[in-house]
Parts: sequence; C-alpha cells; structure tokens
Amino acid sequence: MTSPATGGSPAPAALPGTAHASALPDAPRVRALTDVRPAVPPARLLADLVPPRHFADARFSTYRANDAYPSQARTVARLEEVAAAVVRPARKGLFGSRKQTPPAVYMDGGFGVGKTHLLTSLAHAVGLDVSAYGTFVEYTNLVGALGFRATVDALATKKLVCIDEFELDDPGDTVLMSRLLRELADRGVALAATSNTLPEALGEGRFAAEDFLREIQALAARFEVLRVDGEDYRHRAVVTDSAPVPEADVRAAVAGLPGATLDAFDDLLAHLSQVHPSRYRALLDGVEAVALMGVHTVTEQSAALRLVVLVDRLYDRDVPVLLAGSATYTGERSLFTEEMLRGGYRKKYFRALSRLGALAEDGRALARAAG
Repeated sequence: MTSPATGGSPAPAALPGTAHASALPDAPRVRALTDVRPAVPPARLLADLVPPRHFADARFSTYRANDAYPSQARTVARLEEVAAAVVRPARKGLFGSRKQTPPAVYMDGGFGVGKTHLLTSLAHAVGLDVSAYGTFVEYTNLVGALGFRATVDALATKKLVCIDEFELDDPGDTVLMSRLLRELADRGVALAATSNTLPEALGEGRFAAEDFLREIQALAARFEVLRVDGEDYRHRAVVTDSAPVPEADVRAAVAGLPGATLDAFDDLLAHLSQVHPSRYRALLDGVEAVALMGVHTVTEQSAALRLVVLVDRLYDRDVPVLLAGSATYTGERSLFTEEMLRGGYRKKYFRALSRLGALAEDGRALARAAG
C-alpha cells in the first residue's frame, strides 16, 4: 500500500504532460510540497500521537448528546467511568499491587455522530502525557518505521492507546494491529477504538462491530462495544461535488498567502510515492493552505491510497485545499474511479472525499476572499 521513504533521494521527475508548480505559466513564487523532504526522528513519530488540532478542545463536557438517541449519553457516561478506571492507581493487595484487566472499548456508529470527539475527550480525561492517539494507518505506519517490537515497547509506556478509524479492509494490517493491541493489553495498557459504518450499511445493525470483533479474534472478549447512534451532526452529504476553482483564482488566492503551497497534482502524487506516509504530518509543517493544479481522476490504487493518507493529515490540521481541475475533474467525487468507490477500500475513499469536500469548501472561501 505504501512505498518506503527514500530520505534524500532526488525529487521525482514530472510525469508526461505535467509541469512542476514552480514552472507553471505565470505561477507566483509560492513554495511547493514537492520541495519538502521531511526527516522525522522516531521521537517525533511518537510525539505526534496526540489528538488532531481539529479536536484540540474536545471534552466530555462539550459533547452535545442528542436526547433522541439515548446511546450517546450512555456512551459519554461509560467513557467517563473508563477514564476514571484508567487513571485510578492499582489497588494494593496483601502481596503488592493487584493486577487488573485494563479497559478496552470500541465505539461503533456512522459518520458524524461524534465518535472522534468522544475518543479525543477520553484521551484528554486520562491525560495526553500518558495517552497515545492516532488513526489505524498512523499505527501501522509507525510499525513500518520503527519495527514491531520497538513500537510495542514505546506504546507500553502509556496508560491508554486510542485508535481512530479502525480499518478492516487490509487483512495484513488487521492481523498486525490485532497482534499489537493484544501485546499492549497484556502489558496493562487500556485500549479505545472507533470505526465508521458505511451509510448504506447503517440499517444492518452492528455491521462494523461484528466485523471488528471477528477480525481481532483473541481480543474480542476483552472489548466492550459501545453503540453510538445518531445523525450526522454536520448535516452534510457524505460526498460533495462542488465545482473546481478556476486556475486564475487559485493563483490569486495563494499569492502572498503565508504558509500556502502550490503544486501540480501529478507532481504531488509522484512525490508522495517517495515519502513514507509516517512523514506526511511533517510534510505539512507550517502549511496553512494547499493549492493543486490539474487535478484529475486517480486511476492507480496505490497512488489513491497515499492520497487518502494525505487528506487525513490535512483534515487533522484544518488546512484549506484549493483544487483547480483538469477536463476530467468535475468535483470531489470524480477524484477516484467508480471501481474504487465500490471496492474493498471504499470506506477509506468515502471518508477522504467527505473530508476533502469540507477542506475544499474552505479553499473556495479563500478564493472568494482573494477575488
């Protein structure tokens, strides 16, 4: 799914028919993501396992449970109990500390019901200094960068490990994560995870929960499933299809905008293949807006999956995205092929489209302001 990082290897050549952003006609002098080759020490990878900036202020007290869905309030109450249990010191027995089974909870529900808000609230309640928070992909990338044993040893120093968007579409990664969680639980680390049910599967009951429990096998008995019902609180379509921004408007918006980047879409796709996904967060250090020219449908699955990871990191930081499309790009939904949207990775793609739609709307606001 990902390619190894190549550190100081030369920048990728432009693909046929494309140009580097700095060579685009009349392009403003705006830096490009393709010029950035982040060097990320292991300590940085671990330090980055914190709730995203998008949810920096999330707390149990700021979660607005909908009375029409009692499971929301029940979940908040249960998570508050879990947080108290995690921070509570082990009780002393006659022969020293009594070993207790650490809590393990899994929140199951659809898009936009506040599961990530609740997961970040749990991390804050336990304490960010003793919690690790990341997406499923971030943990698998961490293992790829550090090695399995080093990852276990590092995360075992925490009281709580939170996994947002637990994914079941890659059997190899699922087995890896199941083993990782099992070893952490055996070493006394509390676990909390979320995942989304696809909109068309919401009527199938605990669709994601059943898959999750089946795939983690030996760990299933340890996890408590918390169902979070409700409607998408953002009241937005899962996938938007807004018109791309004209190239001239994109250039005007990023010209003179501190922290903006400008890249040709194909150049960026090539660059992402040369940077390990664990470094995508560092790739965006100091970036306040991302502009892409010549956006088109991505037909190669490996390139599409790397793009999904980048969109997640952009969303974590609330970075507006300005998309100037080619003739084949008619809106966010056209970014991936219909075959991809029906295939085994469709959950990842729909999540990316949903998030990119929100970021692209912020980008269009920048373009309107510049105009």
